[in-house]
Amino acid sequence: MALDFLAGCAGGVAGVLVGHPFDTVKVRLQVQSEEKPQYRGTLHCFQSIIRQESVLGLYKGLGPPLMGLTFINALVFGVQGNALRALGRDSPWNQFVAGAAAGAIQCVICCPMELAKTRLQLQGAGAAREYRGALHCLAQIYRLEGLRGVNRGMVSTLLRETPSFGVYFLAYDVLTRGLGCEPGARLLVPKLLLAGGAAGMLSWLSIYPMDVVKSRLQADGVRGIQRYRGIVDCARQSFEAEGWRVFTRGLASTLLRAFPVNAATFATVTVVLTYARGPEARPEGPALAQPSSL
Repeated sequence: MALDFLAGCAGGVAGVLVGHPFDTVKVRLQVQSEEKPQYRGTLHCFQSIIRQESVLGLYKGLGPPLMGLTFINALVFGVQGNALRALGRDSPWNQFVAGAAAGAIQCVICCPMELAKTRLQLQGAGAAREYRGALHCLAQIYRLEGLRGVNRGMVSTLLRETPSFGVYFLAYDVLTRGLGCEPGARLLVPKLLLAGGAAGMLSWLSIYPMDVVKSRLQADGVRGIQRYRGIVDCARQSFEAEGWRVFTRGLASTLLRAFPVNAATFATVTVVLTYARGPEARPEGPALAQPSSL
């Protein structure tokens, strides 16, 4: 169990490093003004960030995901595994329930972490920087807004993470069964990569409108007065001002990110387990299940 946990952590780090630039683009597109949009789309956002802030601009807010990774993995693997055992049978429905339970509990860490990440991703460069890093960001928020401010967006995060982790585990289970991902099977690793990448994309598709609302709530007030009174008010104002398409903003960069993130994660886990256990080892099942929304 300890080896699987460490391998999952290593895979998660690889996934964050691969996927964070896409996440930065996603957040910038989600929260930009409709009246005066700064970016025309995913590619233009990438180009603008690199031109104005260098490649390092794409990695703004990287600290919080890496900081929270170990704790999130511990919660996700521990809760999902124990919940699945408590349910008594490894079925697709039980995979969904166990994954949903894991997603709900890890929100305690995920919400403040994503709040700091969002604030860091949106701040300017150079003298315009308000925060020196993730801990400084959370400390400043706590000083100005208290514990409630640090947990801003908790309900929307819970509404996002609970079903998304359920869908992830369900999709991963169904796909690995359908592809015949048994230990020793031919092309096992490519099949696992395909299953994981596809499951990640399906997970995001299932809850993306709520992710837009969460990003807007956590970014609210950063560049002026607060506009939203809560989840419903944010969704209503966003829809009235920009139509239904507002809930798909940044979706392209998110889906582009989802597949390589999971591919990098699974490949890293495979390498770590292979070298740690020896060439005869065959990674299987939960050892490669690394669901992450970072």
